[in-house]
Amino acid sequence: MFTGIITGVGRIVALHDLGRSLQHGKRLTLEAPQGYLDDVGLGDSIAINGACMTVTTFSPESQQFTIDISAESLDKTCGLDKPGPVNLEKALRAHDRLGGHIVSGHVDGVGLVSRFEQVGESWELCVVAPVALARFLAYKGSLTINGVSLTVNRVNDLPQGCEVSINLIPHTIENTALGQLRAGSPVNLEIDTVARYVERMLSAGLHQKAQA
Repeated sequence: MFTGIITGVGRIVALHDLGRSLQHGKRLTLEAPQGYLDDVGLGDSIAINGACMTVTTFSPESQQFTIDISAESLDKTCGLDKPGPVNLEKALRAHDRLGGHIVSGHVDGVGLVSRFEQVGESWELCVVAPVALARFLAYKGSLTINGVSLTVNRVNDLPQGCEVSINLIPHTIENTALGQLRAGSPVNLEIDTVARYVERMLSAGLHQKAQA
C-alpha cells in the first residue's frame, strides 16, 4: 500500500527485453536520488509513476535498482517503456503518516492531459480520464495521477471521457515529475479505493433487486 506522497524523483536509465516475443516484458534500470536506497531490500515494493513494482536488484553505491515489468503491465500503463523521470514512493509502513490517501499502486487506466498551464502561483492540470472511470470521479474526491495523490477541483463529463481539473501548488511541481507534463501527455490513473468499493456495493445491490 502507498499514500500518493512522492518520496523521490528517479529516472529510468535503461531498458532490456526479457524475451523476443510481444508476450515478454522488460527489465528496467532506474536511478534513485542520493540515499534513497539506504533502507531498501530485495523484494521491496516501490511505486513507479503510480505502478507498484518489485525491486529485483539494487546498488546503494550507484543509487540504481532494477525491476521486471510484464507485458501486461506495460500495456496497461504509460511512462514505463522509455527512459525519463519518474515519481517514486516506497511502500507504506504501519507507523507512517497517511498524508495523502490509500493507494494500492494498481493503475486503473491511462488518461490524457488536456491542459497544463500556470494560474497565479499554481498550475492547473486538466486530465481526460476514460469513460469507464467517470463514475469514480467526484468534486473534492481523491485521484492518483502518476503516483501523486491529488484532489479533484472540477469534473466535466464529455463524450470521450471525464475531464478533471486539479490545482498543483509549487511544492508539488518542484518535488514530483508532474512538471514535465504537457497537453497530450499520457498519465497513469488510479481511482480512490473507497469509491471502488462503494460502486461495487451499489451495483451488487441493484443486481440483486433486479433478480428478485
